[in-house]
Amino acid sequence: MNKNKYVMGIDIGGSHITAAVLDMQQRNILKNSYTRERVDSHGSTGQIIHTWCNAIKAAYKKVGIQIGHLGIAMPGPFDYDKGISYIAGNDKYAAFYGLNVKDMLASELQIGREQIMMSNDAACFLAGEVFAGEAHAYQHLIGITLGTGLGSAVYNEGKVNDVNLWCAPFLDGITEDYLSTRWFLKRYYELTGFNILNVRELAKLYDDNQTVRKIFAEFSHNLGIFLKKFHQDHEAEAIVIGGNIANASSRFIPGVAKYLHSQGVTSPIHISELNEDAALVGAAGCWATQTFKTIEKI
Repeated sequence: MNKNKYVMGIDIGGSHITAAVLDMQQRNILKNSYTRERVDSHGSTGQIIHTWCNAIKAAYKKVGIQIGHLGIAMPGPFDYDKGISYIAGNDKYAAFYGLNVKDMLASELQIGREQIMMSNDAACFLAGEVFAGEAHAYQHLIGITLGTGLGSAVYNEGKVNDVNLWCAPFLDGITEDYLSTRWFLKRYYELTGFNILNVRELAKLYDDNQTVRKIFAEFSHNLGIFLKKFHQDHEAEAIVIGGNIANASSRFIPGVAKYLHSQGVTSPIHISELNEDAALVGAAGCWATQTFKTIEKI
């Protein structure tokens, strides 16, 4: 295989690493390379780097390609150009604070640091959808990921930027207080006195449980309010939504669309085509052209 044709895409999550080799010409993942490993984000830097690098090496080995260029989607705050982590306060990857993660990876993998490009995970999600997914036909987009946290990004004529709206003031708190998994779990407990595992389990109760339908209706309204302002601030042609909560989109997107239409926002809403692969596809796709090298750090 021609190694110049292939780039490794890597998505670093709070409890896992996903790695796969991307065919840059066909713009798709070599499925045989797909590797996902659990990560102890509370571990030492050495333990975490070792786990990450084992997954990267395994993915390359599966398709017989030598280690080449890597595109890595990382949560922030992070100096993506220099490779220095400033993640703090969320009890994950705290051991990396102030350290050069890019240099540590390059050393462990025995490659040059110039072979590693690190970018914000939310920006990589939207870049992936533009590069190989649902949003390839647009020049102006807004994108969000709904899950444990809220990711937000903007795409304008070749540039993808994280806009860091998770902590923006919203209702009686910040946006992530209302548009994340923890809101669903908190709201279900408030209304029923019971705990539930996740949004997927909640969605299963939708058809037979009026309280669950009420919760999704509230979420739909809150998301509509948020997207209206986000859209107005950036005048997007379309909206792209991903993340684990998007798997239950049939429960809330109709309400979101109805609210946005009532407010004069008629841009189409697309649910991520690449889903969990979007960030790693976008991370790899950042190497494709100068266009995708313009993803900026926070």
